[in-house]
Amino acid sequence: MRTNSKMGPMADAKRKKPGGRPDLASLGGLVVAVGGIMTGLILEGGKVADVKQFTAALIVMGGTIGAVMVSTPISVLVRAARQLLPVFFVHSVSRSDMIDEIIEYATQARKKGIVSLEQQATTIQDPFLRKALTLAVDGIEMNLIRSIMELEITILEQDGDAEAKVYEAAGGYAPTVGIIGAVLGLIQVMKNLANIEEVGRGIAVAFVATVYGLACANFLFLPAAAKLRARLQDAVRLREMMLEGVLSIVEGLNPKLIRTKLGAYEPPQTGKVKAKAGAKAESTAEPVSAGV
Repeated sequence: MRTNSKMGPMADAKRKKPGGRPDLASLGGLVVAVGGIMTGLILEGGKVADVKQFTAALIVMGGTIGAVMVSTPISVLVRAARQLLPVFFVHSVSRSDMIDEIIEYATQARKKGIVSLEQQATTIQDPFLRKALTLAVDGIEMNLIRSIMELEITILEQDGDAEAKVYEAAGGYAPTVGIIGAVLGLIQVMKNLANIEEVGRGIAVAFVATVYGLACANFLFLPAAAKLRARLQDAVRLREMMLEGVLSIVEGLNPKLIRTKLGAYEPPQTGKVKAKAGAKAESTAEPVSAGV
């Protein structure tokens, strides 16, 4: 059987992008947050050196990581650690491109039968779509396909939620550990009560740990948890779209109807983008007939 050059390889080329592009929202937000705090400090007559304390950072980060390790299974902790970099770099799949790929499969299945997709199914890059389409080609019933793939989606949600909770836990521990660091600093201050100048400087240094704890919680850990949950929601929606597309192919729906159905999963579009999407829908080969 000859491989349709417009199918798997075309989609593969669109998605085989090494690394990922920077997430400007995450990187920019971190820069704005830290920059705003530092600018305010300087305008108030302070100096960056006032909050530059390695020991305070060591206490906060070490204590927070240790607390998270105690409260989290090591397997979940490792997975969560791997998700920190993707918070700042995104490698997303275009839903529009995915819809186009599914429509191509639907068109061939409509013309030659779903069994004709057997070779293309093995070359699909996305493992979820590959498994769903393979099940369809193997003649598995629609209800069973839905059950199997929805189970995978559920597990994805549970794993992703567990990873996000690691950063939420870190965001809860960091401020408290910062207070511990401040208390440790004050203990050292008490040793120098005879020297008023040293007491004043020591108190200022002691509270840097509290600043670090609050900053790490509110600028890094809690935002990272929220971003991971947003990415998880997007991944789940993409898989739901793939599943609906495959089930529509099994059902034998007209490709034009399938595009209309899957279009509900795309983000709101306006202007030229919307017109372009409409042109794609109109280019579908077959007219819609009643009952299909």
